[in-house]
Amino acid sequence: MPFIIERNDITRMNVDAIVNAANNSLLGGGGVDGAIHRAAGKGLLEECRKLNGCETGEAKATGGYALPAKYVIHTVGPVWRGGGYGEEELLRSCYANSLRIADGLKCESVAFPLISAGVYGYPKREAVRVASECIEEFLLKHDMTVYLVIFDKASFTISKELMGEVEAFIDENYVSAHEDSERTYMNRMEAALRPIKSKKHALAADSVLCGASCEAVCEESLDDMLKNLDESFSENLLRRIDLSGMTDAECYKRANIDRKLFSKIRSDKNYRPSKPTVLAFAIALRLDMDGASDLLRRAGFAFSRSSKADVIVEYFITHGVYDIYRINETLFAFDQNILGS
Repeated sequence: MPFIIERNDITRMNVDAIVNAANNSLLGGGGVDGAIHRAAGKGLLEECRKLNGCETGEAKATGGYALPAKYVIHTVGPVWRGGGYGEEELLRSCYANSLRIADGLKCESVAFPLISAGVYGYPKREAVRVASECIEEFLLKHDMTVYLVIFDKASFTISKELMGEVEAFIDENYVSAHEDSERTYMNRMEAALRPIKSKKHALAADSVLCGASCEAVCEESLDDMLKNLDESFSENLLRRIDLSGMTDAECYKRANIDRKLFSKIRSDKNYRPSKPTVLAFAIALRLDMDGASDLLRRAGFAFSRSSKADVIVEYFITHGVYDIYRINETLFAFDQNILGS
């Protein structure tokens, strides 16, 4: 998955590079900076002494030493002074320069902390927005897995307005699995079986006239059904991409899907994706609820009101919002699995 929001300790991330929210001296400090220096060991400090510091918004790389990561990319975020002193531009430079260095080092994966959102005082929600936008922009042109690592839930927030709207939508539509009544279940089953029953009854009436056995009727019906299968998920997805006018790359990047996974889907018409992968493509293709439901059905899934994640995705589709990163931020905030590979 190209962009992953994860709750973790960045010093334990098994990636090619981690980003250190450093100070101008690069000689260690508190928070993430201090934790990275302690985990990496003395070798990191010795190499940092040779770098002669770093300007705010810039970035420099060192080895990872005792860390699981091969490299540490050090960047200096801005101190929040109210927003009128170029803080956002400097913060964007931190992400852009760090990603440029990671690309130059041929990293396939890199993990960021939420830069400047600690003691530097940058408002957390705005820090998340800037981080997400910068990473999204980079991933439109590059293949890399980028993690935004959140140490604790308190460090991550979405807008109170959006949170309230989604919570209200969940309250109105979410039904716990054990609350799904037997009557609702039976109604669903009856609706699903009605076409099959009608066909079977018609065939049974014909069989009486010709003396065929019930077993022969059932066999013939199953045989006919197997000869007339619908498009598979892969076939339907590729046709929808062609109709949309998007290139394959545009589609899988909008879906937050790894290129290698998309190659598997394209080469295997019977590929069985995960549900988050199907939903990610539904978002990338800007499908309405009927279209998204059809794509899910072809992969063997369905929207469920007993799934909080499904209800959240339904909220965004019905409101015409197809920004997968915004959807994933919301899923993360509600402790749900995010969409993509």
